[in-house]
Amino acid sequence: MPFRHRVVWITGASSGIGEALAYEFAKQGARLVLSARRQDVLENVRLRCQSPEKHLVLAFDITNISQFKQLVAQVEQDFGAIDMLINNAGVSQRSLAKETLLSVDRQLMEVDYFAPVALTKEVLPYMLARKKGRLVAVSSIAGLVATPMRSTYAAAKHAIRAFYDALRAEIYKDGIYVSVIYPGFVNTQLSYAALTGDGSPQNKLDDVQKEGMSAEEFAHQAVNALRQGEEHIIIGGLKEKLAVYVDRASPSLLHWLMRQVKVV
Repeated sequence: MPFRHRVVWITGASSGIGEALAYEFAKQGARLVLSARRQDVLENVRLRCQSPEKHLVLAFDITNISQFKQLVAQVEQDFGAIDMLINNAGVSQRSLAKETLLSVDRQLMEVDYFAPVALTKEVLPYMLARKKGRLVAVSSIAGLVATPMRSTYAAAKHAIRAFYDALRAEIYKDGIYVSVIYPGFVNTQLSYAALTGDGSPQNKLDDVQKEGMSAEEFAHQAVNALRQGEEHIIIGGLKEKLAVYVDRASPSLLHWLMRQVKVV
């Protein structure tokens, strides 16, 4: 198993696809660093992982970037290396652009773009010094095809893709690999915490998300793709994948489709 004894740091590991990734990587023999805000919930995830004694819980607020340098140094000291960083923590959106406060736009960008960029920049020097490692960002199909009710979320996910694409080209010669994962609809609680126009959570599960693939199936596909060294990883149902292909072939057709489809 290529991930045996590898140190994999997953943010947003307390629920959803981050939690599922933790279980899948643990099965593959990885040593995990599990991060999110809630210490107690992360501890429960750790205990449900295979070989829980091998894993570390490191709880913090992803928007408090001033602590990243210290946290990265702690992980390096405790484990000796960070082999893979998976920037998964994020928040979604369910509001029309015209009804979304600018402060909410900024909040979405802080969580979904600036935080993962900041953490990446703290981990990167250690990887460069060793000339090995893999940086992973969890974007979204919305990071390839923007949909209604997600204007700033889509913007942030497009932005993290662009940052990682440029970074990939810059550091490839240094032995560091970069992957971006684009999930479609996955049946998680993501839409409950999605921000509405005034910044309050939506507090309900979208129908399209309820019908999405399981988090376990997503994690299985994602870990398999990373094991094979894939860099551009699209995981979703037929409709989501078709939207990506239509965007490449006929943007005007996609724009028409986006005005027709149900996205919540």
